[in-house]
Amino acid sequence: MSQIGAPRGRTCSRSPRSRTLRSVATLTSAVLAVTVLAGCTSGDEADEAQAAAQDNAPASRDKVADGGTLRWAVDALPTTLNSFQADADGTTSRIAGAVLPSLYTLDARGRPQRNADYLESAQVVETEPKQVVLYKLNQQAVWSDGREIGAPDFVAQWRALSGRDTAYWTARNSGYERIEKIERGKNDLEVRVTFAKPYSDWKSLFTPLYPKQVMGAPNTFNDGARTTLKATAGPFLLKAIDRKSSTVTLTRNPRWWGQPAKLDSVVLAAVPRADRADALAAGTLDLAEIDRSTAERITLALRDARAGRNGAEAAHGPGSSITPSKALKSWALANGSDEEKAAEVQAARTKNQQAIAVYASARDTLAKYVVRKSLEPAYTQLSLNGESGPLADERVRRAVARAINRQELAESVLKPLGLPAKPPGSHLALAGQAAYADSSDALGNQDTEEARALLADAGWVPGGAVRKPADAGTKAGSEAERKAAEKANGKTADTKKEDATKEDATKEDASKQGGARKEAAKDEGTTDAKKKEGSDTASDEGLYIVGDDKPGERRTVPAPAVGAESGTGVLAPAPAAARQSAALLARAEALDTGTGSGARAALPVSGTDKGVAGAYAPRGTAAPVTAPDAARALGKDGKALSLRFVLPSGPGSESLRAVGDRIVRMLDAVGIRTEVTKVTDESFFKDHVASGDYDLALYSWPASAFPATDARPIFAKPEPASDGSLLVEQNYSRVGTDRIDQLFDQAAGTLDEEEARELVRQADARIWAAAGSIPLYQRPQLVAAKADLVNAGAWGLAGPRYQDIGFKKAESSKGAERNSRTP
Repeated sequence: MSQIGAPRGRTCSRSPRSRTLRSVATLTSAVLAVTVLAGCTSGDEADEAQAAAQDNAPASRDKVADGGTLRWAVDALPTTLNSFQADADGTTSRIAGAVLPSLYTLDARGRPQRNADYLESAQVVETEPKQVVLYKLNQQAVWSDGREIGAPDFVAQWRALSGRDTAYWTARNSGYERIEKIERGKNDLEVRVTFAKPYSDWKSLFTPLYPKQVMGAPNTFNDGARTTLKATAGPFLLKAIDRKSSTVTLTRNPRWWGQPAKLDSVVLAAVPRADRADALAAGTLDLAEIDRSTAERITLALRDARAGRNGAEAAHGPGSSITPSKALKSWALANGSDEEKAAEVQAARTKNQQAIAVYASARDTLAKYVVRKSLEPAYTQLSLNGESGPLADERVRRAVARAINRQELAESVLKPLGLPAKPPGSHLALAGQAAYADSSDALGNQDTEEARALLADAGWVPGGAVRKPADAGTKAGSEAERKAAEKANGKTADTKKEDATKEDATKEDASKQGGARKEAAKDEGTTDAKKKEGSDTASDEGLYIVGDDKPGERRTVPAPAVGAESGTGVLAPAPAAARQSAALLARAEALDTGTGSGARAALPVSGTDKGVAGAYAPRGTAAPVTAPDAARALGKDGKALSLRFVLPSGPGSESLRAVGDRIVRMLDAVGIRTEVTKVTDESFFKDHVASGDYDLALYSWPASAFPATDARPIFAKPEPASDGSLLVEQNYSRVGTDRIDQLFDQAAGTLDEEEARELVRQADARIWAAAGSIPLYQRPQLVAAKADLVNAGAWGLAGPRYQDIGFKKAESSKGAERNSRTP
């Protein structure tokens, strides 16, 4: 997987956890790779939430022809063949899956299953004093050079990825750093792995497994495996990488001991997504992921072919708008007495006929394909940058979340494609995975009034954009009132801060006391940088700006307003909003303490608000004239509430921008203004998301069967680095808590699988409550495939079984005759 650079900040991992995720964040126009999980109830919910069905034309092997070449589109040629380097990408992973051992593969529900081609068994044989896993390898498993796959390969990979030898340029070492030693068993086919500390995600290790020739020395790891592999052990071999033709050729492995590959070869062709419609129309591909517009072209071509229409008769494309009267007029002009006009019309008619012929030819070719569709193992989210500005206040982040109708957004993307449109209920798992549970009610559903109440509680009120602070030394007048109240109660701000710290240390008792006191314990602007471990305060302590050239400045979040400001109609009392905030956290806390889903009764979820009348009026509809914009806009201390919404501008991001437009209207309905900034696809992630130069952004994260390992860096609490930057790993929202980190660590450290899942679900509930990211919809997976291609297409949560992919056998003449006679 490729790690996205952040030139104006640091996103590297903190020692000793040097890792970049099995897959890195994905731009919506192209997912860069793989892994993530979630929930907050029992495993029954995961069973009830079904994964989207695969659509890959399954066929038994006896129905698949032997031979043939599959031409499969990829985004680009691989920059490296080493999956553990920072610039590995999706093509690297595809090649590795076909030519290298995978000890565990994912099934249709995204759950790891032992791969019998390599493993006879693998199990934890000891837990005390140390965890020991015993691998028994398939006796027939050999590398392409004839050597047995064995313990020396495991040892070499562990040493390369353990992080102990900095000469290895590794992108991630998750799990390998926990290994204490690896020993040979009775023979080289038995491998005993002893862990220094328990590791629940041990099944994620040694996939893919590289030969010791690659992992055994830093130079072969760093450079040797970038362009070639000295040995492989899969159903296919790596034959050649041709930079001129932009192809990678894989051929059937003659030493393969498992079921032989049906195909003679697989050619991975680098075809940018914007060019795939033309490549398909030219018939140069057999399998390709496509966008919605290309899928629609194929669907129309199939419809026309079934109806027997030719190019001129088609209801779309060139010539489709020509009526009989227009055709007659055109003929008359082309054959008229005005020679100049006739020549002009004749040239136009010739050009149109040529366009129709080209379109008809493309249509005939596209009609040989089918569109296979499912949901991709990744979800698109709205990321809220909590590093600074208004979104540093968790109340504002929650207000944004409560303003958004996730169901409407999911339906707008998925319903037209005929795909399930239920928004993800988890950041850490997708429906069907073992750890999935819907924890979204830890934050709450869409509710316009609740969103406005949270904004008012944070001090963002109508007219605040034109009202200056009453006293330069106080915040919007409410600070003076708060200090007066503290003085009346005999408490100073410092005393109150100490009380907040004590409350954080005894959160179970605090959850039973007043909501206002709970809110004080979470005051982000006064968080102690050395807060006791276990705190659930959002990670706004010791804020650092990522890079010196980032616009904006550090700000302190004001305390909740006490009472309404003069002349301002506050939509809800501040104490009510404070109680809601405390109740949200109490629900997540209840998950920690074992009360499970009962915590959801802590605060009733209001019914879905229908929105403000006219909020979704057609473009051009005049807004009602009630007050000057500046007076109606939400603001505080003379500053309007406006968020910078960054979106990619590339040709493959139309759907993403359409979702962004809907979000803008939803936020506008609660008084949150947005400044939409469209940037190039190349700049979007590197220069804006990774470096923190945004308030709101839409991008995707992949799903994983191993969330305790793979999801942790995505949601790890940012920490200040020695150079003054913010160390965020892959947490580009810059929102996290100590408690979330602890839950991930506990989940990774228990060998009880159900306990690990429950801890992951608890972490997810707190991620929802922190409101740093809002999952919107699972990404659609659209694949164009030749109609006779089987066991290939939209795999959903699973991965391909390369040796089973092939073309369907043609029916024999006798079989066809027999079928035609069957009544």
